[in-house]
Amino acid sequence: MLLTALLLASHFSLLAPSSPPSPMSDIPSPITVRETKALPRDGGDTFASVLLVRRVNSKTAKNGNPFLVVELGDKTGSINTNVFGDSPSFELFSSMKEGGIVRIEARVDYYQDRFSPRLLRAEALSTEQLAGSPFMANLVETAPEDADILWTEFQSHIAALQHPEIRATVQSVFDEIGEQFRSAPAAVAMHHAYRHGLLEHTTHMARACRALLPLYPEVDADLALAGILVHDTGKVIEYEGDLATTRSRKGILQGHVVLGYQLVRKAGLKAKLSTDLLERLEHIVLSHQGELEWGAAVIAATPEAVFVSKIDDLDAKMGMVQRLLRQGSDNGEFSEKHFGLNSPLLLTKPQK
Repeated sequence: MLLTALLLASHFSLLAPSSPPSPMSDIPSPITVRETKALPRDGGDTFASVLLVRRVNSKTAKNGNPFLVVELGDKTGSINTNVFGDSPSFELFSSMKEGGIVRIEARVDYYQDRFSPRLLRAEALSTEQLAGSPFMANLVETAPEDADILWTEFQSHIAALQHPEIRATVQSVFDEIGEQFRSAPAAVAMHHAYRHGLLEHTTHMARACRALLPLYPEVDADLALAGILVHDTGKVIEYEGDLATTRSRKGILQGHVVLGYQLVRKAGLKAKLSTDLLERLEHIVLSHQGELEWGAAVIAATPEAVFVSKIDDLDAKMGMVQRLLRQGSDNGEFSEKHFGLNSPLLLTKPQK
């Protein structure tokens, strides 16, 4: 703890004079998001954390006054806090971009039964100030599975494709985007929304696909597996950012479904994939979101497209479950309500 306090004191001494650090004896040792959520609900405890700014949304209260909804996080989870116009931190967060780093001091508080700490103080930190400290490594969430092992397995799924032109099409896609694909998240917030998350999500889908194919002989194995491997490839273009994920210009204007379709079409033409097979593979990409209101360009209309869209939905939902279980506080029975599941999740194991 003493080393932690010394590290913080040395970093804060580099802050601008207009934001002097508290005396070392007054600085709580920073704790993770997961640890903040384990603090007693009614104790009014104060805590300090070093966190990423993930999102800042401007709102207007019923009385017409502006306020900000700020999402902060680290590799163990995220918290939301409201910053009102009369707060000393309002100007700071109004000017901060997603991916900025802050040290906060806050008091445990809940709003509508959701953890929403009351901000007492916040100050910006730079990556240079945190270089070499344990706090920097704690900021960025990564897939729980080893990325190198996942990538080796992923390549084995490409090699398992039997049809030469289908395999060549998929290989061509990843010859172009492989490095980006390995590190990209699968979403901004909803599921597998962390570094290497896209690789993890797609590899899990490939495992499920190969396990389920014997049950459904009507589904062409090569088309289904190829469709899974390329279905989300447009996300390497849709998303950008190092410490925090945001949507790119192309991501906003076209979206990953269209961007993935473009990647697959280009690769299929290069591999001289037949017109029928290319159209079917493109259809999987265009329909994999399942519903038009969820972002699908069309509704799945081939056996393979239906198969892929359902596996995609299954792994997305179970990815949400796995993340909630990893990030759940030690003293909580249920998670907070998750938008993707439309429910809180029971975090305790079955009693057998």
